[in-house]
Amino acid sequence: MTIEKEIFKKTKIDIKKIREYGFKKENKQYKYTKLILDNTMEIKITINEKGQVQGKIYDILANEEYTSFRIKNATGKFARSIADEFENLLEDIKNKCFIPIPFIYEQTNRIVEQIKIKYNDWPQFEWEKFPGYATFKNKTSQKWYAIIMNINMNKLEPNKNKEVEIINLKLNPNKIQKLLNKKGFYKAYHMNKTSWITVLLNNTVPDSNLMKLIDESYSNTITTKNLSNNEWLIPANPKYFDIEKELDKKQEILWKQSTNIKINDIVYLYVGAPYKKIMYKLKVEEINIPYEYKSKNLKMQKVMKLSLLEKYKNDKLTLNKIKEFGINSVRGPRYINKELSEYINQN
Repeated sequence: MTIEKEIFKKTKIDIKKIREYGFKKENKQYKYTKLILDNTMEIKITINEKGQVQGKIYDILANEEYTSFRIKNATGKFARSIADEFENLLEDIKNKCFIPIPFIYEQTNRIVEQIKIKYNDWPQFEWEKFPGYATFKNKTSQKWYAIIMNINMNKLEPNKNKEVEIINLKLNPNKIQKLLNKKGFYKAYHMNKTSWITVLLNNTVPDSNLMKLIDESYSNTITTKNLSNNEWLIPANPKYFDIEKELDKKQEILWKQSTNIKINDIVYLYVGAPYKKIMYKLKVEEINIPYEYKSKNLKMQKVMKLSLLEKYKNDKLTLNKIKEFGINSVRGPRYINKELSEYINQN
């Protein structure tokens, strides 16, 4: 991997800041030059519109390009000083003109955003030794349904030496065997090869196909043991929506559709700060209602209709209380366990 690719991976260009830094646009490229070492050497940086960075250094006195600084483990003092100047400039450009993103490749970042929208689930970076590895856990079981990794391609195919990002998914063994005959699919890396499969995140597999497989993996990791599998705990943020005012006015409400929810399911609405407690019990009357909505904080494509069954006026269902039933936070829709269900309904 080049110095440029190493420094600028997991970043996205900010065109406005590039211009402010001093880059000039020439033929769909942005160019910047800097003189170093008493004006005897010149660094030229070129960035294309996709944010790909390329740098060159020229010896002004000799009127030729200088490349020795790219030699790995170079021990010469002069070459090292040139390399330091080059890397320091790139780091400065990155810090001032590029936006950090969690993953290296465009498809990975797109898929993660879709997972956030669909499952209200954020990647968890669990291993300090592997900062590029991220897991996604099924809220009903706390089991992994997707694992993103950055690895060398030679782990999947011999003699292919480049960094790639992959996603591991849990699928039906028969389906795995069929998919292994298709481009972009491999026997699971670092997971059970019978029930897991590895998929390249380099646009070989279209986003729509990949999301269908993620849905399957999510379904395959749902556990109904000790869960009340028709009762849901769903968060409501009073900063963005006055749920109290709305439910005081009427007995029905439209709400963002939750994954796998069914008609007649029960929804307990947990209202966030400053309340931090379960305040409402509702019933699902209708699902899959088309509803296009997008704002800074929320995106919806379908909603469900909920009818109010009960409003809890006491403080017996606070976050501190439901923590006793193994629920430490309410970030997205989740099944509740039978113990919590019994506790709620006896109060």
